[in-house]
Amino acid sequence: MKNHNDTAVPVIRTERFESLDVLRGFALLGILVINIQLFAMPEAAYSNPSVWGDLSGINYLVWLLSHVLADQKMMTIFSMLFGAGIVLFIERAEQRTDGAVGLHLRRSFWLLLFGVLHAYLLWYGDILVLYGLCAFVVVWFRRWRPVTLILVGTAFLAVSTCIYLYAGWSMPYWPEEVRTAFLAETWQPERDSTAAEIDAYRGGWLDQMAHRVPAALAMQTFVFLIWGFWRAAGLMLIGMALYKLGVFSAQRAPAFYTGLIVVGLLLGVPLVGYGVHWNFANDWGPLSLFYGSQFNYWASVPVSLAWVALVMLACQRQLLPRLLARLAAVGRTAFSNYILQTLICTGIFYGHGLGLFADVSRIGQIGIVLAVWIVQLLVSPLWLRHFRFGPLEWLWRCLTYWQWLGMRTTAPAGKLA
Repeated sequence: MKNHNDTAVPVIRTERFESLDVLRGFALLGILVINIQLFAMPEAAYSNPSVWGDLSGINYLVWLLSHVLADQKMMTIFSMLFGAGIVLFIERAEQRTDGAVGLHLRRSFWLLLFGVLHAYLLWYGDILVLYGLCAFVVVWFRRWRPVTLILVGTAFLAVSTCIYLYAGWSMPYWPEEVRTAFLAETWQPERDSTAAEIDAYRGGWLDQMAHRVPAALAMQTFVFLIWGFWRAAGLMLIGMALYKLGVFSAQRAPAFYTGLIVVGLLLGVPLVGYGVHWNFANDWGPLSLFYGSQFNYWASVPVSLAWVALVMLACQRQLLPRLLARLAAVGRTAFSNYILQTLICTGIFYGHGLGLFADVSRIGQIGIVLAVWIVQLLVSPLWLRHFRFGPLEWLWRCLTYWQWLGMRTTAPAGKLA
């Protein structure tokens, strides 16, 4: 029954799907495996690992495992969960108010604003702006049937592939100066450019702006138009479908989830592996940017669904229940933990902190990732013993519902503890 007299209030914990929180926490921790490369090394080294640092022995193994198991997979899970979250949010809001879509749009606006602040003040690799912008669009698809959502979502994904394949095909016809400048900025930066980026991030906060601002702007304009929107929005639509099909709430039969794991292992992982072979065979040249990237672009979907299935089976069978509870706590405070990862990593690598930018090997980066995981798995449950929301979740909710919400676990919703 809708509450027409009172302002809508956030979902309380008893109304949550525990499996969604566990999966979100898993993806939040996993995405740091990839993000730390952008925190720790020059920007181009994420897409083209041959341009910076040692890529042999244990460092090669770290990169390979990260690429096969995590690169774009955790972003895929996050994007699908975001789409599922839109449907769930509006379903809950419609039980309380007639203005559910308006509430969603206000919520998305504040997420967009948080993302802008994050991107330009802290870290150019922000994902919140992308999600906030996509949320304004995909909400209008939410009532479609699951099969339609999957087909349209897949079509969205294909748009970016068409753009990349056309760019690769047309590249020989580009003016030489355009081709040289483009590759120098995005794929194979010149030594002076890389040195300037390193100097900027080893410098103070204001020095970092020289790279952070143009990099963030490029992410939110050019990259958004050719890749980000089509990728994220398409996955959000697929996530809406999977939510409606009960995939994220651990409602499907174990055989269904086992099948997803098999597809991920037999189709997704080999395709990513072949992409690695293809890129090295082509010396990570310009065509790796346009053609070579497509292997992981598509294979990341079945691999990510295999991860989803593994987590859902763990939730069904209550395997490692203490770990699941900690992951759920991380998931319930994912926004705060996402920004906390930025604060920790920029404090380690940037000049206003320890200044270790471009000075930590890939194996060293993974050591830092493990340390951050331990901190977040320990701190998140402790926080939720005393508070109803993470600090940024609380602020986001206050702004969305336009009321002061109690933070303490003993405080009734809508009142200050």
